[in-house]
Amino acid sequence: MQHYPGHLIMGVAALVATLVISGFTVNHFVKRKLKLSVFLLGVYVVLHIVLALQPDLWAAAEEEVRSFERLAFGAGLINLLVISLINPLRADRVPDAFPTILQDAIVIGLLFLVSTFLFNEKLLTTSAVSAVVIGFALQDTLGNAFAGLALQSEKPFRLGHWIRVAEFEGRVAEVTWRATKLRTKNGNFVIVPNNIIAKEAITNYSEPAAPTRLHVEVGASYAAPPSVVKAAMLEAMAQSARVLTAPSPDVMLMSFDSSSITYRGRFWIEDYERDEAARDQVRTSIYYVFRRRGIEIPFPIQVQYESPPPAVDPAVERRRREAAIAGVDIFSSLTGEQRSAIADESVTRVYGDGETIVRQGDAGESMYLLCSGKASVVLEPDRQEIATIDKGGYFGEMSLLTGEARTATVIARGDVVVLEIDAALFRRLGAEHQPAIEQIGVAALSRRAEIEQVLAAGRGAAVADAPDTFLSRMKRFLRLR
Repeated sequence: MQHYPGHLIMGVAALVATLVISGFTVNHFVKRKLKLSVFLLGVYVVLHIVLALQPDLWAAAEEEVRSFERLAFGAGLINLLVISLINPLRADRVPDAFPTILQDAIVIGLLFLVSTFLFNEKLLTTSAVSAVVIGFALQDTLGNAFAGLALQSEKPFRLGHWIRVAEFEGRVAEVTWRATKLRTKNGNFVIVPNNIIAKEAITNYSEPAAPTRLHVEVGASYAAPPSVVKAAMLEAMAQSARVLTAPSPDVMLMSFDSSSITYRGRFWIEDYERDEAARDQVRTSIYYVFRRRGIEIPFPIQVQYESPPPAVDPAVERRRREAAIAGVDIFSSLTGEQRSAIADESVTRVYGDGETIVRQGDAGESMYLLCSGKASVVLEPDRQEIATIDKGGYFGEMSLLTGEARTATVIARGDVVVLEIDAALFRRLGAEHQPAIEQIGVAALSRRAEIEQVLAAGRGAAVADAPDTFLSRMKRFLRLR
């Protein structure tokens, strides 16, 4: 058997090139794949040298060794060229257009073509028989492999996408030759064979755009006009932090049912993985908004509900309100009769955790007394928290007295019950007891001066009104003489 120095030089050159590229690249995938070329080309060089030095040693198996030598060189060179030309050498990533499974298929396909034209019939016959045996033995595995290759080529989903296949739903964590791995909402790891995915319809919640539309349905009383119910549901969805403002949510009247009118609130979220949390947030907000607006969610008509409302002693409730009002320092100048008048006409409001009670920049003509729970005072747009209001505290007095826009946003922390006092009541009190209202204005201005420095630190410089200017504004707003 003849051995040419040129063949050895090509083998050594290919081996050196492989080592140089492996040392030059920062791509860990390329480094790992080139280990195969180093091994195969090393075997080729060693066999070529041994065959040249000891030709009689391999005389009995000359053709088989020579075929293996060529196969090693061809496989090593093909792997080197494919891996080096397709992948970026100075970036640690795999190209989206040529995933791992596709690169492996290219190497195997090229090697098959080379072996077909360069090797003799004996090797082809052996390879064909081996392929048939392997094909029957690994029928399911090869089916998964080809299905995985088809998935990688068509790309119906990518890593990180949230998909549903048959009864399986989760975020795509990995796609291999054999299976696709999904991480479910419960934190479980589901491994779905690729041949199952290839046969089933695939729902991709992350394409063509990441936002996903969800909906919740709720029944409202026939006594509530649809326009009022729709406005309340839009308010509830706007209160939910997980709901996107664009695309904007909407509300549809779905049906006239036996005990209620059914409405559907439709909204968009950024990440489908949080759909259950988003629906919970919207439903919770709808409950509180409906309760504040007096919209009833009826019980099913099939159920006979006879539970009477809990008895409330008006006198006890009135004393509770009067006690809350008496604890407000700016109302200290009022008489017991005047505090009773405020207690009679104030309105109790209930807010859930995270709901906005007042929003910075909104118009307002009322103040709030915190009867239970806590609230945070934050500045927009970065929601910097500047104060916490505990039970017995109050806010919004400047809007009550002057009608000015809200200077900060107040958010409920836990379930909160507040007493709302509006400007219409103060106009009536001012007509009868103007000096008392003026004293409230002076007290409110003094309180504002105390916290002005804290507010100014969060929103920039601020200039407080002079007492006479403030009282003039208050009188104009409340229509006092």
